[in-house]
Formats: sequence, structure tokens, C-alpha cells
Amino acid sequence: MTVIATESLSKRFPRVTALDRLSMDIGPGVTGLVGANGAGKSTLIKILLGLSPATEGHAAVLGLDVATSGGQIRERVGYMPEHDCLPPDVSATEFVVHMARMSGLPPAAARERTADTLRHVGLYEERYRPIGGYSTGMKQRVKLAQALVHDPQLVFLDEPTNGLDPAGRDEMLGLIRRVHTDFGISVLVTSHLLGELERTCDHVVVIDGGKLLRSSSTTDFTQSTTTVAVEVTDNDTHPDGTTALREALAARGVATHDDGGGLPGAGHTVLLEAESEETYDLLRDVVAELGLGLVRMEQRRHHIAEVFRAHDEQAAQGEPEAAPGAAPEPAARNATAATAAAPATAAAAEQTGGGRDAR
Repeated sequence: MTVIATESLSKRFPRVTALDRLSMDIGPGVTGLVGANGAGKSTLIKILLGLSPATEGHAAVLGLDVATSGGQIRERVGYMPEHDCLPPDVSATEFVVHMARMSGLPPAAARERTADTLRHVGLYEERYRPIGGYSTGMKQRVKLAQALVHDPQLVFLDEPTNGLDPAGRDEMLGLIRRVHTDFGISVLVTSHLLGELERTCDHVVVIDGGKLLRSSSTTDFTQSTTTVAVEVTDNDTHPDGTTALREALAARGVATHDDGGGLPGAGHTVLLEAESEETYDLLRDVVAELGLGLVRMEQRRHHIAEVFRAHDEQAAQGEPEAAPGAAPEPAARNATAATAAAPATAAAAEQTGGGRDAR
């Protein structure tokens, strides 16, 4: 089943192209759309909700054409906008009940669904307080609650962790994951923070500068490889144990390189390709000969951030921009083109409570 499909979808403004011939199919589950701020992610969501017309191409959400069935799509889809758009002088209960009523729920059902949804997002005890007195994290939970209150089939979450501290981010990411695992609601979540999507999503579509860097399952991004990461301690004989290990391995014909990409341990971790089990024996023997302490020796996992680094390196060398190691994807999850960088112009209808005519 395909929940989102686009074909040659483009959105052009007078000075910039926000979407450039975007073609993709997204299936059920939690899908992350990642790109730098202003990469066109919000513009795509507005088009998928039927709030902004595309310049050319076609798109469908839950089998409905966005150009002709915007109202029906918004009845079945929840939307959590990026920006703060909540009325400060009403309580969470009043606001979420109002949004439920706008989605077509009768009064009694709206109140019942509101109580259940606020309990799910952790605001049940604070539900009668004016929203203006809420913290940023609580406001984000209210926005998530109003996106879920009418029991949608799909939700669009636009930068849901914006403004949150690390603990708040972890809690929000947990809530997002539970939206699918507990209720079977598919999720499209946008973010410019790669690590968040790595932890939360089943599938990730990475875009940058109008180009598709990669589209694949999260496990394909982070799967273990034959690259081995080795970290050692120093000693009196070798005050720089990392350099000593690298030189000793080079003397035995083993090529190594640094993890210099800004990841934990960068500069203190030696990476090498494990061609066979003998590689591990060699590493053990060399570390013992040098009298170094072995902190860790493990198969290394890819991080999504590496896709961007590889892309930048290829661009600097004039090489093709396709992401390295991208595996063929099932048709239901394969994005075959991407968006171009452009600031998204937020429509008032999607930033206010009244805009949820919304769904």
C-alpha cells in the first residue's frame, strides 16, 4: 500500500524552485524527510495537504489527488505545523476539543477523544491550564494532540522537536514512534537533525540542494559493515597510542584512516577494513606488542550524517552526486527524485487554529 505518491511534482516561485520534479512513493510506517532548514520540506507538506497548488506534476495522499480532493485528505490526515500557532488564552482541552469538532466529531465524542489524546501525550494533568503558560515542550505536545484527536490514517509532523531540550526531544521522539506502533497511524516527519530520524524512522529520504542523496530503510543506513573501529590508550613509550597503532599497521601493509567526521571519538579512532578474521588477530597482536590498552574494537555502524559528508566530498571532486552505497528500494518506498532548497512560505491557514478547516 502506498500512502504518499508524487510524480514529477514541482513548485516554482519567482526567484526559486522549491520542488523540482519530485517523484516518490512512500508506504506505511514512520518515514523521515530530512534536509537542511529551508530545503522545501514544509512546502511539500502544504502541497500534500491541498493547501498550496503545485506548479506542475501530480501527487496523491491515501489514494486521493491533492489537486481535487484537498478537503477529503485533510479529513483523514493530521498535521502538526512547525511554528508556534496556539492561542495563549485557552486551555489545551478547549483547543483540542475545538479542533476535534472542526474535524467532524460530535461534541461528546470530541470531548472523549480529547481526554484520551491528551493523556497519550502526557498533558492530562495540565489539560485545563491556559496554553500561554505552557513550556515549549508542552506546546509541542498540544500540537501533536490536535493532529491525532480525530484518529487520522496519516500524520504530517513538521520539525516536531524544534525548541526542545535533549530530554524533551527524547520524549517527543518516543511519542512519535508510539503513534505508529500503538495506533497504526503512518507518520511523515520532517527534520534537519539526522540523528533524530535515525532513531525514530523505518525509512529515510535525504534531500539537499535539490538533489536526492539517498532513500532507503534506516537499517540500510546504519547496518554494520566490514569496517573495524579500534580505540586504544596511550603509554609512556607511545604517548600518542593512536598514531603508534596506525604506523605499526602501515608497516604491516594495513591501510587505516581517521574517523574525522565529527562523530564521537573522531580523531582518536582508527578505522580499517577487515578483509578476514585474521585482521582481528593482527590487531590484537599489534596492540599487545605496543603495550597499549585496547579500549574497543568493533564493527562500525554508518550514521546518516555520513551521507551528507560523502555527498560534499563528491561535489568538491566533481563526481556524480548519487549517494554511495544506495541500495535498490522496493517500489513502495523508493524516492526517485528530490526537492530543491528554498525557504518555505508558511500560509496563515496552516499556522492557526482556524486553518485546520483543516483536515
